Amino acid sequence: MIWFVAFLSCIGLTCAEVPFNYNVHNQRVIGGHDATPNTWKWQASLQYDSYNDGSFYHICGGSIVDSFHIMTAAHCILSMDASLYRVVVGEYNLYEYDGSEQFVRVETIVVHPGWTGDLGNGNDIALLKLANPVYDNGYVAIANLPYPEQMLPHGFTCYITGWGLMDYSGGVPAVLQVAPIAVVEHSVCSQPNWWGSLALRRMVCAGGDGVTSGCQGDSGGPLSCFIDGAWRVHGVVSYGPAGMCNQESKPTVFTRVSYFQDWMYSVIQSL
Repeated sequence: MIWFVAFLSCIGLTCAEVPFNYNVHNQRVIGGHDATPNTWKWQASLQYDSYNDGSFYHICGGSIVDSFHIMTAAHCILSMDASLYRVVVGEYNLYEYDGSEQFVRVETIVVHPGWTGDLGNGNDIALLKLANPVYDNGYVAIANLPYPEQMLPHGFTCYITGWGLMDYSGGVPAVLQVAPIAVVEHSVCSQPNWWGSLALRRMVCAGGDGVTSGCQGDSGGPLSCFIDGAWRVHGVVSYGPAGMCNQESKPTVFTRVSYFQDWMYSVIQSL
């Protein structure tokens, strides 16, 4: 969930804070539309119980990387107490029980050791180990990942999915949203009138057309790209501009998965 400024280190960016009012803060992808059911099977909803009373609400997206592990953004981790989280996979409508969902508690949280809380420094990635494995019920799938260090070409069309803002005025979504979004290569995204020095090579920029973007509620979710014959999760939603999310020359920024695969595999093997 890309949230408005919550820490001094995030001035000018959007970052995480606890959405205490669920009906206000659960929103949709900007420029998107209702996803086709049972399509983005690796999408997960990370949910949080802020009062530890069994009342969970969506705070971020995530991707299934194997039956026991979910990839999300480090800034989505509001507490290191794993008992306060659950993951829902096979989800489509957040407000209805469709019979496709699996609700799984989180057992262990591992945040990248380079994460400082400053989105501009990058390393905005975390892995969650689940208490029980997710299983193939026809509505979930393990995400394919890119090749190590793989980069996407400028203008390549990927897709952002999530339950984040559809427009900055708010609105409460129920259904998973999807939108096509074009990759902006590092040489463009790092220009001064774009993200400048905040755009690092271990990030992927996409959007910036003033129409389509991620926004509050989308953080941690996948940037899915059909390349090399398969859908692959190339990014984890990290940050965007404060204020209106769909600003020209301020694309949505994703943690680049291909940069972090060695770390991910070492964590998975150690848990």
